[in-house]
Amino acid sequence: MSFFKAKVVPSARLKNQTSLHRCLTGFDLILLGIGAIIGAGVFVLTGIAAATKAGPAITFSYLLAGIASMFAALAYAELATCVGGCGSAYNYIYTGFGELIAWIIGWNLLFEYTVAVSSVAIGWSGYVGDALLLSHIYLPTAILKNPFEGGWVNLLAVGIVIILGLVLSVGMKQSARFNAVIVFIKLLTIALFIAVAIPHVNAANWQPFLPFGWHGVARGAALVFFAYIGFDALSTAAEETTHPQRNLPIGIIGSMLICTLIYVVISGLLTAIMPYPLLNVKSPVADAMIYLRHPFVASLISFGAIAGLTTVMLVLYYGLTRITLAIARDGLLPVRIAKVHSHTKTPIYIITLGGILIALVAGLMPLQEAAELVNIGTLSAFVFVCAAVIVLRMTKPDLPRPFKLPFNPIIPSLGILMCFYLMLNLSLITWIRFIVWMFIGLLIYFTYGKKHSIRRHLN
Repeated sequence: MSFFKAKVVPSARLKNQTSLHRCLTGFDLILLGIGAIIGAGVFVLTGIAAATKAGPAITFSYLLAGIASMFAALAYAELATCVGGCGSAYNYIYTGFGELIAWIIGWNLLFEYTVAVSSVAIGWSGYVGDALLLSHIYLPTAILKNPFEGGWVNLLAVGIVIILGLVLSVGMKQSARFNAVIVFIKLLTIALFIAVAIPHVNAANWQPFLPFGWHGVARGAALVFFAYIGFDALSTAAEETTHPQRNLPIGIIGSMLICTLIYVVISGLLTAIMPYPLLNVKSPVADAMIYLRHPFVASLISFGAIAGLTTVMLVLYYGLTRITLAIARDGLLPVRIAKVHSHTKTPIYIITLGGILIALVAGLMPLQEAAELVNIGTLSAFVFVCAAVIVLRMTKPDLPRPFKLPFNPIIPSLGILMCFYLMLNLSLITWIRFIVWMFIGLLIYFTYGKKHSIRRHLN
């Protein structure tokens, strides 16, 4: 029980024990952003959303979700440079709205990141399992599926979580290099798909273009918003970025623009080369190549999908650990887990504990409808981040702002409206689960966090 007794650590000593190493450049951040954003959106959700929500108008869904995300990205860029810290939205909302609202958003983000990494790990294991079958390597079902699917444990999903935990533990610069290599492979894969797909474009596949109407476009945007989750993880790198006032806006906004362009191009080509009703499969991009009778290209794209999902997990796992670190520093979670390794300058305890939780969920549980559950928590955080820009401009007008969001309060207000609009297009059961999770978080705060809050004691 002593492990869970948070004691107030003098601020200077706590800073020394939990300080991180500045080593990331603007280019590193752009690659981390691409690594986090380009993954499940291109390789999985595009086909599902096109077939069941929006049809060929999935390109509009990506634009709608991308615009909402861009408004939020601009808000993140301003707050990352004037508030900083590794806690991302948690830190920003703490500064703008106080501890209780910050805890609720931080609590939601911990859950969303955990579920996101776990669900991507399950998708990754499916791609790897298929690749092994093509190579005539047969693994028993017991170690490929969770107990709800007739197996014992999804060992491939557990294995990749352990590997990524080790990568994060050795140091952030090494993790960034690993990410850069895989992002390069992923971009080559996307370029290959574009080159092969363009000669096969058939405009007839875009008829009708809006089979589900505008409501379908909005519902599609609410689903594919999952594809943009990850850019916010960049703001958790504030303490590990060189010249953060310059490099954080470059990384956040640059990666968002690049990824939005890629999503629109890929989704447009995918629905132009293959009838959209046929895209409701787990690997639509690879299946489209098989549909066009390019099996070798399909195999290469499957390899690229594995690489793409790997970087998504890496950056989201990274974001989870940094948000947890910020919350634990404040005493709202046990402060002892916030200690950073003296040599690698990484939060080993948090990486280990987070990895165990992610591995248990990925290995033992089914994660149907996980994308919507992740989306609603992240959208709620985006709403408060945009609002925090407006509040801090009024309450702390003299706060230094190296990057200043233009047209305040118009842009953050549009971000609030668009993100909330996407939340309204999510299912009722998703809202119910969201409310239940927030209620659990409030219980933890009032029974533990409020009593052990370091900032509260210091004030």
